[in-house]
Amino acid sequence: MADFLYRVGRLAFRRRWYVALVWAAVLAAVGLGALRSPGASDEGFSMPGIESQKAFDLMEERFPGATADGATARIVFVAPAGEKVTAAENRKAVEDAVAELGQGSQVASVADPFRAKAVSADGTTAFATVSYKVGANDLTDTGRTHLERAIDTARDAGLTVEAGGNALSEAGGAGGLAEVIGMAVAAVVLLVTFGSLAAAGLPLLTAVVGVGVSMATILALSGALGLSATTGTLAMMLGLAVGIDYALFVASRYREERGHGRTPQEAAGLAVGTAGSAVVFAGLTVVIALAGLSVVGIPMLTKMGLAAAGAVVVAVLIALTLVPAFLGFWPNAVLTRKARRSGRIEKSGKDNGGTRWARLVLRRPLPVLLLGVLGLGALAVPMTELQLGMPGDEAKSTSTTERRAYDALADAFGPGFNGPLTVVVDAKDDADPKGAVTTISDEIGGTKGVVSVSPARFNDAGDTAVFSVVPATAPTDEKTKDLVTTIRDERSGVEARTGATFEVTGTTAMNIDIADKVQAALVPYLIVVVGLAVVLLLVVFRSLLVPLKAALGFLLSVLASLGAVVVVFQQGHGAELLGVEQTGPIMSLMPIFLVGIVFGLAMDYEVFLVSRMREAYVHGEGPRRAVVSGFRHSARVVVAAALIMIAVFAGFVGESDSMIKMIGFGLASAVLLDAFVVRMAIVPAVLALLGDKAWWLPKWLDRILPRVDVEGEALSRRPETDPAPDAPAGLEPART
Repeated sequence: MADFLYRVGRLAFRRRWYVALVWAAVLAAVGLGALRSPGASDEGFSMPGIESQKAFDLMEERFPGATADGATARIVFVAPAGEKVTAAENRKAVEDAVAELGQGSQVASVADPFRAKAVSADGTTAFATVSYKVGANDLTDTGRTHLERAIDTARDAGLTVEAGGNALSEAGGAGGLAEVIGMAVAAVVLLVTFGSLAAAGLPLLTAVVGVGVSMATILALSGALGLSATTGTLAMMLGLAVGIDYALFVASRYREERGHGRTPQEAAGLAVGTAGSAVVFAGLTVVIALAGLSVVGIPMLTKMGLAAAGAVVVAVLIALTLVPAFLGFWPNAVLTRKARRSGRIEKSGKDNGGTRWARLVLRRPLPVLLLGVLGLGALAVPMTELQLGMPGDEAKSTSTTERRAYDALADAFGPGFNGPLTVVVDAKDDADPKGAVTTISDEIGGTKGVVSVSPARFNDAGDTAVFSVVPATAPTDEKTKDLVTTIRDERSGVEARTGATFEVTGTTAMNIDIADKVQAALVPYLIVVVGLAVVLLLVVFRSLLVPLKAALGFLLSVLASLGAVVVVFQQGHGAELLGVEQTGPIMSLMPIFLVGIVFGLAMDYEVFLVSRMREAYVHGEGPRRAVVSGFRHSARVVVAAALIMIAVFAGFVGESDSMIKMIGFGLASAVLLDAFVVRMAIVPAVLALLGDKAWWLPKWLDRILPRVDVEGEALSRRPETDPAPDAPAGLEPART
């Protein structure tokens, strides 16, 4: 591996113009494809294998032409203080607005609140439900403008009008501000780390190229593969973070090799052969974690994972080819200002902050280990109270019309009105379908916790019916979950009496089913991902205990970060500092996201840090001295990489979308804990306590495992090759 990548690095350095032109052509090609792509249609969220999804599928089959997952808008009309919406003038304003709403070209139907009995008991509030023929992402600007114009007309008549639903929600994920903040902080960190504008700019430039290629590819394939802008959000996050980090590791090793007196071309080859090998295996761990998201069985999550894995692969290829090519254009620019001015490069190997920290840990390994484990364990305790769900309009800012509509409906109709359950009755095999539906409706209506049941709506064939059930509690309340469970548990008795079957669905039931499925999939996912990564690390480190220690350290950091998410987003401690106005259950997919993404990133730091220790140990240093050597060469770069990751992810905390905000906070806190507590403290403490045993591998396993030479042992025996004729002359190493 190291020898092959060494040749790749030298070739990219020597043929830099060809490499740069190839990447420019790739970027142009996928960019053109993105511009010509029709974009992805909104196929809706699907979750195979759960009851809610089966009910949706049955509705689409039995009610042709009615899109079960089409866009909806719920327009809430509130009369002025002291008045009622049923008053003549107010009623006329509502009816005019409803008539105007029905004229939209993409509108399927509009329910008049006075005919549908959608008026509150006190007469102050009414709502109209607008159903669309297409999904939210397929709504045109004209359709949204028409909706907003109808709302403004009613407001001009003196009513307070708010709109909920997904029709007004703009498609897409994170905006540009998050990336700008992350890039700005990354630039500062790189400048401090390298002390050179060129060295700081190189990882940023190559990361931007990689993200550009990845995002353009996603857009180009969006129509064919059904990818959306949300799919690309994760790819953008990780592509930017790992793109900077991987380039940083290669450029840093290049500077180190120049300090050993290597010529620029030789230094580039050695940097790619050693640090590049670590980049390859670190990237593989991330790809395994992301591709493993397909185990969960959620199509959207699978697409997000595969798209992000593709972005990581692009980042690895960029680091192995474009970075050494750019080093070929400016071989001395990435060196420190002092080296460029004096014409000499100080040899690496001096004590620095990393060596001083390593020696501090080695002096007291057991207290450091206990303090780190107990600290992370304390942070993980709140995770025992984790409640999963899908935040809706109630989690949005009160400045949004969706949140105000949610609050108005809850005040007028009760907290459960915002999360009605939908019951689909299949009476195809029943001799009296209407009688069976009536029996089922009455049975469910008499269940404790049910406020009301709507009249049933039959399909044209008269063998399938749909009706709504309004719970007494809010959609995210645990009592609502208990109600859904109760209705389903009592189903067998009702079905036995009627001969018809029914299923419970709707947004609330769907969220409950998703949470249950994610929880059930978490353990298999952990086994698959951690198992594959442990095998990969066995090959990299040729050690039995180091991969196990890496996996256990990851579990500590991910549990602690989940605990931090619960403290802020569920319990509300410090929530106002992050702009979280409403606490509630944690997004159902959050544990899977954290486990998958953070595992890959955690293994990044493990590979980069411990591979230098392994390299020193293989070259003859004792176990404790190897730990110090690893920190001397890698600690500063790993710290810089972690700070960049944290900055990139923390930038997404400022987004208004609650899902992106939660993911950004969770990832930033997980990287913080994993990099600075697990990798920088617990790892050296454990290695110090284990000594030579840390690198022990059974002989039979040693014979089976392939040898990949990540530490570059073969390169240390290679005589230096003369630089190519067109390679710029290097600086002289300082004489000591």
